[in-house]
Amino acid sequence: MTTTDRTAEKAPGRASGPQSDGAAKALEPLVTSLLGPDLPIRIQMWDGSELGRSGSKTMLVVKSPMALRRLLYAPNELGFGRAYVAGDLDLQGDIFAALALRENLSVQQSGAEPGVKLGLSGWLKALKAARELHLIGPPLPAPPEEAHLHGRRHGTTRDAAAISHHYDVSNEFYRLFLGETMTYSCAYFADERWELDRAQEAKYELVCRKLALCPGMRLLDVGCGWGGMVMHAARLHGVKAVGVTLSRNQEELARKRVAEAGLSSEVEIRYQDYREVKDGPYDAISSIGMFEHVGLARLGEYFAALGRLLRPGGRVLNHAISKPSGPSKFQRNSFVERYVFPDGELHEVGTVVSAMQAQKLEVRDVESLREHYARTLRAWVSNLEARWDEAISLAGPARARIWRLYMAGSALGFEAGRISVHQVLAVKPTDNGSSGMAPTRRDFVGWEQDAS
Repeated sequence: MTTTDRTAEKAPGRASGPQSDGAAKALEPLVTSLLGPDLPIRIQMWDGSELGRSGSKTMLVVKSPMALRRLLYAPNELGFGRAYVAGDLDLQGDIFAALALRENLSVQQSGAEPGVKLGLSGWLKALKAARELHLIGPPLPAPPEEAHLHGRRHGTTRDAAAISHHYDVSNEFYRLFLGETMTYSCAYFADERWELDRAQEAKYELVCRKLALCPGMRLLDVGCGWGGMVMHAARLHGVKAVGVTLSRNQEELARKRVAEAGLSSEVEIRYQDYREVKDGPYDAISSIGMFEHVGLARLGEYFAALGRLLRPGGRVLNHAISKPSGPSKFQRNSFVERYVFPDGELHEVGTVVSAMQAQKLEVRDVESLREHYARTLRAWVSNLEARWDEAISLAGPARARIWRLYMAGSALGFEAGRISVHQVLAVKPTDNGSSGMAPTRRDFVGWEQDAS
């Protein structure tokens, strides 16, 4: 059974069929003021009463009044996320349609993300409904899956704990939705007909071409995940590759995959922080989907470390999720920060370019893959929902819910342009200033070759 097949649990003593009174009636003024009078989905309360479009297959099910208490204390995505992770509410049917309701919320200021802004009138309505429904009480403890890190932010020990929180869940759980390539970053759909696995191989090929990999070169892949990039580069481009990760689960499976592919003499997988890599120089460095863990305060240190590991004329490609504008910052009270990527920070691509060039890495190419990531995430959500019972058995219901909510919400964020993803290619200058770059972009990223 998948998440889209479920029906709401029947509450004890509930009358058959949807009701318009009860909890729904008490909450209707508040819901209407926040989301408007014409809801495109159904909202079903724990007592069977409903709001919204009758007959809609997409439904927000408030399974317990405790969901509303969580929202009273955190009237934003964190409160919603806690209620969903705890099982106090559920999203049935099309999760993308349900999450799109956030676009109906009041925008706090021009250019800001949609968010709850109750105001005095809204708070009065919320408190009135809370009294009628007997929701007043102390705050509820957060679900145990919420991250609580200690130590110096972006120090090596705390970074390892943050990586472990996200990646050391279950390799088989990740395989359910990532597919056989086990690639946890944006795919590249150079051909609209391609499925996910082929598009992930195409992304690796795109990176290899930008780095101009050739037989005999040394490649360092920072944040190597389950080894996809280093295996692709060794198999198809003849490089000697080193992949480093701070996830024990990833290290173990990546080594196994390398051995099974017969690449043990070409590929080395290490449990190692990028700051501890000392065996340069490398001809090329890739960093795909790891940069979000570095932090604004560490950007200079990060690119300086990569620069020291590169030979003159060597290239580095940084592939990372980015924010559209404004100063880099992290959201302490966001759902993603608390449950998915603790200590994660997104940076505006101009900040990244400036940080690279400040460390004498000449930026030569910048490419956005925003729409590609939206499609990738939708494929991951579809895979997860199709094997929902397996996901629960492997990672538990709370973890499965976290990843479903995080990936669906992220897909909508990429589609709306609230977040993006960029590949930034830079070259370490030689003494005579030669970059070694091809004269045109088509020369090094053309797609005449089959990337499968």
